[in-house]
Amino acid sequence: MNSGQDLNGRTALVTGAAGGIGAACARRLAAAGATVVAADRDGAGAAAIADAVGGRSVAVDLTDPAQLDALDCDVDIVVNNAGRQYVAPVEDFPPEQFTGLLRLMLEAPFRLVRAALPHMYRRGWGRIVNVSSVHGLRASPYKAGYVAAKHGLEGLSKVVAAESAGRGITCNCVDPGYVRTPMVERQIADQAREHHIAEAEVLDRVLLARTPSKRLVEPAEVAELVGYLCGPAAASITGASLTLDGGWTAL
Repeated sequence: MNSGQDLNGRTALVTGAAGGIGAACARRLAAAGATVVAADRDGAGAAAIADAVGGRSVAVDLTDPAQLDALDCDVDIVVNNAGRQYVAPVEDFPPEQFTGLLRLMLEAPFRLVRAALPHMYRRGWGRIVNVSSVHGLRASPYKAGYVAAKHGLEGLSKVVAAESAGRGITCNCVDPGYVRTPMVERQIADQAREHHIAEAEVLDRVLLARTPSKRLVEPAEVAELVGYLCGPAAASITGASLTLDGGWTAL
């Protein structure tokens, strides 16, 4: 999908850029010519990625509205990727965890997009890619906060797409299944201990039970789709939710 330096002269803000999907997106967008701003609570990790791709970094807690409002959002591309997980039955789900997940994965994207849109409108061009999840389209038990946040992100994306249509701006969701990231690898280890089975069995019997392909998505695969959505060939794709889920939502 990489068609060369399609993004020369563009600046891309990528959240959660210190590792996993965010780092892969930073590398992919930089390879297409964009200047990447790598944002992450892990300032050292963000700086390492920024140095690797010739961009710049910012250490920011995305759950802090004051820090969000202080960010320079005069950018051409926003990739909202930062996320985390908390697992518990609804009756045991701590309200502060629920609020924190929504603040990170729904309110922060709203604030960043809200701040970036005026610059995009002035330039007549912009790309917003929200890294959602198959859990933005489907539910799983014990993930009330994550599922609620991702469903909300899907709705927000469609509103932004509708409002910005015809002004050179697109807004889409990318919806991967389980991706080979540190967060998922921790889940595999936790499930192996809980179920007293090998980690390989966790993949087949637990995490990928509803995934026909029986494999994790690689971060570079997600980044390739993000890169495509930011390029000129995707100018007519907006308000879409594009899955990389190994067939999960086909069932």
